[in-house]
Amino acid sequence: MSNKPPNYWYKAKKVLSNRDPVLKKIIKKYNKGFLTTKNNPFFSLCRTIIGQQISVKAADSIWKKFEIKCKKKIIPKVIIKLTSRSLKSVGLSRQKISYLKNIAKNFQNRSFNVYDLKKMDDEKAIEYITRLKGLGVWSAQMFLMFNLNRPDIFPVKDIGLIRAISKNYKVSYPPSKRFLEKVSKLHSGYRSVFTWYMWRSIDPADVEY
Repeated sequence: MSNKPPNYWYKAKKVLSNRDPVLKKIIKKYNKGFLTTKNNPFFSLCRTIIGQQISVKAADSIWKKFEIKCKKKIIPKVIIKLTSRSLKSVGLSRQKISYLKNIAKNFQNRSFNVYDLKKMDDEKAIEYITRLKGLGVWSAQMFLMFNLNRPDIFPVKDIGLIRAISKNYKVSYPPSKRFLEKVSKLHSGYRSVFTWYMWRSIDPADVEY
């Protein structure tokens, strides 16, 4: 894990603070924090699958048990060897177990190439990642934010983000499509940073994928 903020972080904070007084207050409140990135694609994708459609707290709890089960070795070989029963015991659904094993096989046989991804723009990268069974647009967006360090990702289907927008901008839940488009446009260029601060405003725990 990188202990330094992404290279765009400080500029983004300044730009967004000038554009948005609501966000400016949140940035000031959580000034010391930043999005932490991992240079471990397989780890990130496993973490993303485990975090699908559950709260950050629930995902953290399952992840800790998963790490123990893997003896802290989150690598394809280990995941392939673990039985479905063993993985089910940490709180994973049959579907998530199938997704994890599929990704492990794709990494082991090198049919999924992270180096190709790095050359792609956000749209192409999302298309490439979502070819893997179990990884939808949200999962691909988390990967781009937390592993490839992309500054302008706006995961509009993320429940935490939608909740935070509704709370901070004092609009009904869920916010209208029109309002979300307005918010997206306002923070264009640094929507990953905006998203991170929105998450932080409703949950002080660091979000990691």
